[in-house]
Amino acid sequence: MAADMERSTTGVLQGIWIKRAHRGKMDPVRDAELVEGQGVVGGVDRSRRRQVTILSREAWDACMTELGTSLDPSARRANLLVSGLDLEATRDRVLVIGKARLVVGGEVTPCERMEEACAGLQAVMRPHWRGGAFARVIASGAIHVGDVVRWADDTDE
Repeated sequence: MAADMERSTTGVLQGIWIKRAHRGKMDPVRDAELVEGQGVVGGVDRSRRRQVTILSREAWDACMTELGTSLDPSARRANLLVSGLDLEATRDRVLVIGKARLVVGGEVTPCERMEEACAGLQAVMRPHWRGGAFARVIASGAIHVGDVVRWADDTDE
């Protein structure tokens, strides 16, 4: 993905979903609260390392183009949809959304649920971190669809 998109330091939070039950549907919301060491308030299936999952709009669109289809990004089952940021190879980088801070722990490996959503989706999501990234919340804060998202830099506290 890095070759497909210039590395940007800012983007936009385009979507928020909360999964309230294991294997349950992804509920779209306009606002959510991220809690340090926990994740999205009201969400399930989070662990100490994987509290929030993040999907790039550009990566999702590339997958849809390759498959010649159009699925809603909620089919990926991520918590956050961002545009304008490349998630590939961002382990240990800090993503800032308002007062919330998330540290990327690694790549989300697409699972068989992607094949249930669309034949071939699991395979096209494998390259370039197209399946997204997982993160830990290191500073709590409210987030809202439309918020600016950015990579932290040396000027951040």
